[in-house]
Formats: sequence, C-alpha cells, structure tokens
Amino acid sequence: MELNPYEKFLAGQEPIPVLTTTADRLYALTAPLSGAQMDRIPAPGKWSIREIAAHLADAEIVFSFRLRQTLSSGHALIQPFDQQAWAKRYAAYDLDSALSCFKAVRNWNTRLLTTISEEDRHRPTTDPERGTIIFWTLIEIMAGHDLFRLQQIERRIAQL
Repeated sequence: MELNPYEKFLAGQEPIPVLTTTADRLYALTAPLSGAQMDRIPAPGKWSIREIAAHLADAEIVFSFRLRQTLSSGHALIQPFDQQAWAKRYAAYDLDSALSCFKAVRNWNTRLLTTISEEDRHRPTTDPERGTIIFWTLIEIMAGHDLFRLQQIERRIAQL
C-alpha cells in the first residue's frame, strides 16, 4: 500500500490551508440541500452526503488521536479502522451533528498544528497498512482525504 493514497488529490497544494478551509467548504456545500438530498444514495454500496459527513467526523476523531499518539511516544503504532464497519452506524447521525463534530475536532487539531516543530514533522509512527511514516505524512493524508471526500460530495450534488 502506498504511503499516502490521497496524495494525488493534494496535487502539490500545501496541506494546512486545505485543513483550515474544509469545514467551511462542507457547510457551504451542504447548506442549500434538503434532508432528502443529503440522504440520497447514489448507487448501492455508495455513501450519501450525510454519511460522507459522518465519515469525515469519525476520521477526524481518529486522526486527532493518531497525531497526538505520534507526538507523545518514541515510535507509535497507529491503529487502522474499518470504515465500512463504522459506516453501518451512520444512520444514527444527522448532518448538523456530523458537521459540528468535524468542525470542533478539526479546530482542535489545527490548533495543535501551530505547536509543531521541524523535529515534530519528522517524528516517525508505524501504520500497519503502510509501514513507517512521519507525522507530516499524516497531515498530508488528512488534507488529501478532505479533498477526496469534498469531491465526492460535489459529485453527489451534481447528480441531484
């Protein structure tokens, strides 16, 4: 598995501006939508816009722990998660709750990033699926993941 499967979505962009603007983009994209539009499943096995937002909230919580775990130990082992297993529970989450959770945790994470030194950027961690990566790769994965999911939402909206 490649170190950053979302690198192509970054396309050379710096990750921090992506991370600091994603919540606002999510709100702007979803604000004009009805509940039915947010819950529309585009195809079997695909997520609705609301489910994508719930996934982003879940992922942000996971990244929050991974970032802190990497910074606090000599060489952490981060835990992967099965996004499809978690998605089975997304019916319990409304869009407003998902967006609020995402925005709050993302704000907490971007504040953490203001404390990062050059040494911190290179701090290693181990991803069981990717091998040894550095803290900054986690940041790039987060930003690329944001862009990937935002593009998914944009495609869903275009299909409405």
